[in-house]
Amino acid sequence: MTEINWKRYPLVHAYEYARQWLEEVELLGRDPATIDTYGRALEDYLKFCLNQRIDPYTAKKFNILGYVNDLKQRPNTKGAKLLHLHSGVGLALATMQKMLTAVRLFYDYLIEESVCPINPVGRGKYNRGHLNDSKRGLLPNYQKLPWIPNEEQWQNILEAAKKEPIRNRAMLAMQYDGALRREELVSLEITDLDPAHRTINIRAETTKNRKGRVVVYQEATSELYAAYLRHRATLVGRKKGLLFLSESRRNFGDPVSIWTWSKVIERIAKKAGLEHKFTTHIMRHLRLTDLARAGWDIHEIANFAGHQSHETTQHYIHLSGRDVAGKIAKTMQRIHEQRIRELGKTLYD
Repeated sequence: MTEINWKRYPLVHAYEYARQWLEEVELLGRDPATIDTYGRALEDYLKFCLNQRIDPYTAKKFNILGYVNDLKQRPNTKGAKLLHLHSGVGLALATMQKMLTAVRLFYDYLIEESVCPINPVGRGKYNRGHLNDSKRGLLPNYQKLPWIPNEEQWQNILEAAKKEPIRNRAMLAMQYDGALRREELVSLEITDLDPAHRTINIRAETTKNRKGRVVVYQEATSELYAAYLRHRATLVGRKKGLLFLSESRRNFGDPVSIWTWSKVIERIAKKAGLEHKFTTHIMRHLRLTDLARAGWDIHEIANFAGHQSHETTQHYIHLSGRDVAGKIAKTMQRIHEQRIRELGKTLYD
């Protein structure tokens, strides 16, 4: 069970029901990243309420609309104002949706506790064939296709990764091969891997939807893994079981955290000239897209990815172009095989 770091969310801790809600999220066994996302989002909302002198327990819909408007006006590191979805500036729509989702779930909890009668955030609703019964949400629900690197950008990523320590190269290759989520990657234990069959057992408790699965990794990744194990054996004070360990002075011997891995990817992205594009989740997107290009069936990809819904998997199938012509599938299969060879050769040389 993850211990909540209340220093990150002082206002959440100060409000009794807010604190209880986040503690309940923790007791439900949500992963640390989800708890942190909810905690930061609710902290931000409570700060807005404090500045506007709004009692969060009695907030009305127009107060929520004020909060949404505030989110839309905020600058971020990419720019000062949201112009359109592809402008590359302003607070991302996905970020605003995540923050609003946390606030909505918080009010669901307040309703269960009989603190407030209705949820001021509400939910959008669409009834197919009954437009009069449809109801728009507070934010538009666009589904933007995930970015994946083209061949030139992929080569830049490999060149940047080539300069990383053996641990990071092994992690990058393993994340691609297994289409691993960030949390799944850093939670790997030595016993999760079967070198004889080159398989990885993704334990259910480390996954987003608590659905375990088994994935495979390539021969080149196996060589990287073996090289890392030899290096790992030289670390003094290393912990048993945990696979990828920190070598920093502050956290030496501890497991690599999701934030540490994010910083590694950020560093690679910056060197590759892909800052704010190449993220920890892109390797998963790329692997599943490549499987679709190689001709895998949607059910096979869904099982490999651990998706509960095939609608999520369909997002990757859409990128494959398999429905255009059979020749494209054969071409993409060659691209997939080439990418695996390049990944292993570049990172292991």
